[in-house]
Amino acid sequence: MASSAQNLKTSSVGSPHAAFIEDILAAKGLLTREQLIFVKTEAKNRQESSEKVLTQMGWVNGEALVQAKAEVIGVPYINLAQKPISPEVLAYLPQEVAKRFVAIPISKEADMLSVAMVDPLDLSVLEFIEKKSGLAVRPYIATADAINRAIAEQYTQSLSSEVGEALKEAAPGIGMIGYTPVTAITGVLGEAPVARIVSTLLEYGIKIRASDIHIEPLENETRIRYRIDGILHEKLILPRRIHDAIVSRIKILGNMKIDEKRLPQDARFNFKVGSEEIDLRLSTMPTGFGEKVVMRLLKKSGGVPTLPELGLRGIALRHLEENIARPHGIILVTGPTGSGKTTTLYSVLSKLNSTKVNIMTLEDPIEYQMAGVNQVQVNVQAGLTFASGLRAFLRQDPNIIMVGEVRDQETSDLAIQASLTGHLVFSTLHTNNASGALPRLLDMHAEPYLIASTVTCVVGQRVVRKICPTCRIPRPASAEISKKIEDVLGKLKTPETGKPYQLYVGHGCKECTNTGYLGRIGIFEVLVVSEKIGRMILAHETSQAIEEQAVTEGMITMKEDGFLKITEGITTVEEVLRVAEE
Repeated sequence: MASSAQNLKTSSVGSPHAAFIEDILAAKGLLTREQLIFVKTEAKNRQESSEKVLTQMGWVNGEALVQAKAEVIGVPYINLAQKPISPEVLAYLPQEVAKRFVAIPISKEADMLSVAMVDPLDLSVLEFIEKKSGLAVRPYIATADAINRAIAEQYTQSLSSEVGEALKEAAPGIGMIGYTPVTAITGVLGEAPVARIVSTLLEYGIKIRASDIHIEPLENETRIRYRIDGILHEKLILPRRIHDAIVSRIKILGNMKIDEKRLPQDARFNFKVGSEEIDLRLSTMPTGFGEKVVMRLLKKSGGVPTLPELGLRGIALRHLEENIARPHGIILVTGPTGSGKTTTLYSVLSKLNSTKVNIMTLEDPIEYQMAGVNQVQVNVQAGLTFASGLRAFLRQDPNIIMVGEVRDQETSDLAIQASLTGHLVFSTLHTNNASGALPRLLDMHAEPYLIASTVTCVVGQRVVRKICPTCRIPRPASAEISKKIEDVLGKLKTPETGKPYQLYVGHGCKECTNTGYLGRIGIFEVLVVSEKIGRMILAHETSQAIEEQAVTEGMITMKEDGFLKITEGITTVEEVLRVAEE
């Protein structure tokens, strides 16, 4: 079985025509001619490998060095970053062995096991892995850091190992899935291994603070992805043959129709891990390779964050607090889907919530239960829409009304009427920035004079990932980034004379699952509808003109707020540009 090791023994690595690592690096422009001569001379004088000299000098990073080495020895290089590995493949090499040899199995085809190694020329390690796995080994080369990180991630928190164990138990019955009725699958498999796989996926999602879990059928496998801090991360690959059983198990939990695979379905159920209860929203969708399932995880406990905890501060916070203290008017929160608009509204309602006011909300769906607040779920099939619900609300003697979204002319007209009759109304709009909300209401045929007299304040927002505090390291800003910061912030902030901005990045650690980010924070702009802006609405001015006037009156834009948070070490330039660059 030591065929792979024998193949490497007879490879062309030692041939007189083989290139040298330093030559390849120089050809790629990573070494100057002077550095190339120095490396060759030092290696000869010290009687050491040029690889060791290059590592000591630190002229090229580890990844470039390993890529050059891969070319020299004729072993393919592999980038392990964010590469999920099937638990079945990981089972061929125990975690302790992987750590000891700095090697990790990455895939299996027939009787060949592909393994990423730090030293693919170590024949004793190759032979050991072949004996341990009972398979021929195809070696790949990767950096030690990447392999160790992959071992920590892939074997981490027992996700792969627990699912792997359940797969082993399920394997005897799964081979016949194609010929077994769906009810039989869920009856035989659902009670033990498949149920445990689903529970493990959910528990892991809660543990890593995921907001959504995607179970996606591909042509030859099933992919499991988790959305953490707004970004999807591929964490697990499962055999394609178990996909239908997992979907059936989830459908049972949500009381869905198991035999209906042609139409999308929605459901919800509660899941408890220890003392923590999670509300799960399920959605299935037929795709080309089978049914895709998305599960949204909503914590029932944890409370609503305060406005400063969301990221509001300074003049923006002061303007918002002044306007929510008014007895009537309309306050809008704008931004794309997933920008945290509803969370901001919950924070505002939590601040206003008391026994002296009647707060009513109309939501689709109700995301968080708030004690003391009358929350109503939209039900279009029963005839309860945003418009009909808002009309009924006015007969319920409310002080404060929250409407999930202004979607049409009828809803906008009713919101304006509610404000004119002495109510404080909160809602959301899908616009790119705060100033865009006002022309958008005009597009819905709302009267300009009514908008100018009822809308008091518009909040524009996005969410960015926060740098992980555990692995945060300083990184001085480059000249290009420093100029960009100065261009955006202008007179708001300037560095000490001659000193570059001190920025920070997350290096990646266990706490943040090697992403460098942990948690999220909002970047905001709060536009107060002043007398001058009111006149601009009457004149049907553009959103750009309205924004320029608001900035003249002291508004800090979302991008400026984001760049202030960059200079304070809260987030990174890449994050702010990802969400706020127009």
